[in-house]
Amino acid sequence: MTSIHAADRPALSSAHPLPLYAQLAEALRRQIADGVWHEGDRFPSQAELADRFNVARVTVRQAIALLEQERLLESRRGRGTFVLAAPGAGRRLSVHTSLHSLVDMLRGDEPQLLNLTEGVALPRLSERDGRPAPDYTFMRRIHLRDGVPYCVIAIYLDGRIFHLAPQRFRREVMIPILASLPGVTIAKAQQNLTIGGADADIAAHLGIPLGAPVAFVRRVFRAPDDTVIYLGEVTYRGDLVEFEMDLVP
Repeated sequence: MTSIHAADRPALSSAHPLPLYAQLAEALRRQIADGVWHEGDRFPSQAELADRFNVARVTVRQAIALLEQERLLESRRGRGTFVLAAPGAGRRLSVHTSLHSLVDMLRGDEPQLLNLTEGVALPRLSERDGRPAPDYTFMRRIHLRDGVPYCVIAIYLDGRIFHLAPQRFRREVMIPILASLPGVTIAKAQQNLTIGGADADIAAHLGIPLGAPVAFVRRVFRAPDDTVIYLGEVTYRGDLVEFEMDLVP
């Protein structure tokens, strides 16, 4: 059985906004992902974990239950608890940082779409983003891969472009359509990435614990006249995606 060094025991705090069991579940989830335990390993007992992390047994039971729901652990009667897989094992999605590779990835992946809302709304734009379009169609949707939700995305699309192919925009992934639609030119594209924790809404939609790691990506596409034709605000599950970034020497 793998041992845990003192440096591998994240401090849990009752002052943290997350309950102790969720903090512990995240600590254990991260250690499984980092290879402290591997698939097939027997997990420490609840008593051992309670002692190592200085928490009550009930806290450990709740944390283990979360990881069992995520199919990371499995309790076997009379034998103990075992590691089933690392978070996201075998189903990670690569998210690229160039427009061309992003379009290719989205075309090839063909995720399922679950549209949550549609309407008219104005995005929050700065001068650095570009000029606003006269109006925007707003859509909020979930992307799923093999039935597993991996991101929630809020999209603001230039209303004039939306009305060129409304049914396609409702049914298909939006970026590949934009990249190939006659009369539409993406002159500039940029994206920003930040890391954070899932709030209650995101946790519910992605089926992850409150506070679980997520990546926030904001994408802005501009036309040749500097009009913002697309703004995408994407929240990715941290355990199902990896970002590929080309470093220019």
